[in-house]
Amino acid sequence: MHRDSVGSPFHDPSLTAHGRVLAAVRRSTARARAIDDATVSEAVHRSFEYLMAVGIGTPPTRMLAIADTGSDLIWFNCRNSTGAAPVHPPSVVVFDPDNSTTFGLVGCKSRACRAIPDGTTCTLGSNCKYIYSYGDGSRTSGLISTETFTFAHVPGTARGHRGRRKRVATVNFGCSTATAGTFEADGVVGLGGGALSLVTQLGAHKSLGGRRFSYCLVPYSVNASSALNFGARATVEEPGAVTTPLIPSLVDTYYTVDPQSVKIRNAIFVAPDGHRHVIVDSGTTLTFLAKALLDPMVKELSRRIKLPRAPSPDKLLTLCFDVSQVGERRAKAMVPDVTLGLGGGAAVTLKAENTFVVVEEGTMCLAVSEVPERLPASILGNIAQQNMHVGYDLDKRTVTFAAANCAGS
Repeated sequence: MHRDSVGSPFHDPSLTAHGRVLAAVRRSTARARAIDDATVSEAVHRSFEYLMAVGIGTPPTRMLAIADTGSDLIWFNCRNSTGAAPVHPPSVVVFDPDNSTTFGLVGCKSRACRAIPDGTTCTLGSNCKYIYSYGDGSRTSGLISTETFTFAHVPGTARGHRGRRKRVATVNFGCSTATAGTFEADGVVGLGGGALSLVTQLGAHKSLGGRRFSYCLVPYSVNASSALNFGARATVEEPGAVTTPLIPSLVDTYYTVDPQSVKIRNAIFVAPDGHRHVIVDSGTTLTFLAKALLDPMVKELSRRIKLPRAPSPDKLLTLCFDVSQVGERRAKAMVPDVTLGLGGGAAVTLKAENTFVVVEEGTMCLAVSEVPERLPASILGNIAQQNMHVGYDLDKRTVTFAAANCAGS
């Protein structure tokens, strides 16, 4: 679910719908700068937008964690051995290992301990103590542990499976007893391509169907949730599905594809050499493109959308229109489709809901911004992925996109 939705415990009722979108745009811009400052880091923190439900321990404690395709470590807020816990807002759930019969600690010489990029230390009992830092300076620390994770089948997604649960034993995660920075959730579930991610760990269980997962992101404006699928359930089979290969990245975490062109009706803009990497990221709100692609795209959209221009709130976005006279629905009907050409011949069609957002009353803006100069890759953000079923296959090294009604499927 989106973290700002009414069903989320982190929903801020003081913000209007437009206020929530503008706040997300501000976070997204700051997040891109954080990536820019940490291009050699294994993981980059973001002010992520979507939460996933996980049951931790036996009996399971339900946690709502940030679902992040841009990092690998799984961690949850925990009470420590003295029973104390960091101070959190009332909406945050803290896991108590003493209440679980399946909790265990990980030794310093374990593979999981060695996989922490920032290094680890040993406790007196030879347990693995970690500090995991993100690109913006935020971090989490605690003990690498193992637990049984429980996943509930989403009601209505599979006939005959309503109410069933899947238990997976001995998942490595960080039992966090201290954090620095703001994490508006009970923890973070890393869904990246590295060794510690949930995708990789679940993929080690052959009965679950390999290192595959898929999601369908419900638009911000829809008060609903959708399914996050793993293994055999992660097949994207909707009509019109297109598949593109993952290309090698400097960081194993990131899911990187080859952006070859942008097409708006009969106008085609080819990606220049040196700008042929785009990270598919569920945790970034905006899409960030190279200036050489963004500038002609903005020019073409300005020519085709017959609406008066409007100033950008906080000067954060490149192209804004005044829609006060026609309304959001009619304004978006004037927006042409944008087709993103990817490697392998895949063509992903971005509708108006994927390219424009109303950021304040009467102002509609392009949800695409210029990528920071030092960032070696562009970013396909979650607005561009709304109402798409997106499937990742780490074994085949592919990503598949299909248009979908995420709230109703």
